[in-house]
Amino acid sequence: MPFESLFLRLDRIAGGRQAGYAIDEESRRHPKTRRSFRWILWLLVAELVLGIGAVVVALILAAGGDTVPFSVWMRTVVVLGMTATLFYFAWRASLGWRWAYVRLRLFAQIFPVITLVLAAIPGLYPVWMVTEQIVFSLIMIGIADFLTSDHMRAVFAAPASPQP
Repeated sequence: MPFESLFLRLDRIAGGRQAGYAIDEESRRHPKTRRSFRWILWLLVAELVLGIGAVVVALILAAGGDTVPFSVWMRTVVVLGMTATLFYFAWRASLGWRWAYVRLRLFAQIFPVITLVLAAIPGLYPVWMVTEQIVFSLIMIGIADFLTSDHMRAVFAAPASPQP
């Protein structure tokens, strides 16, 4: 891959000390691992479509003369940026990089909580945006479910510490 050295540098920034650790090829190619990442990819595509749909709805409302709150615009930008990041983590994790799996799992577990808390704040978002956030959270919970399966946790287990 011509850009792999660039991606490895980016991995070093995002992955820290664990950036160089990858799972073995057999585990990476295991049918359950591949199937999990296929599902995760499709769920992320659904997140992307949902995020683009939110931008379109906001644009249509604004073009029609409705006031679209600043919080809605920020939410749509943040969701699209976050989804792009999650695609990167999922791609790198599917290549066997443990750091990416850990980051993806962490975000998939935290984002639904944050999103649902924000959706529960009265008046922060219009009803259509609250609905979008609930659907977003449900999809993220689905991604987290795949990532926390027994198989995936075993495949991406932390490397054994060297014994003194």
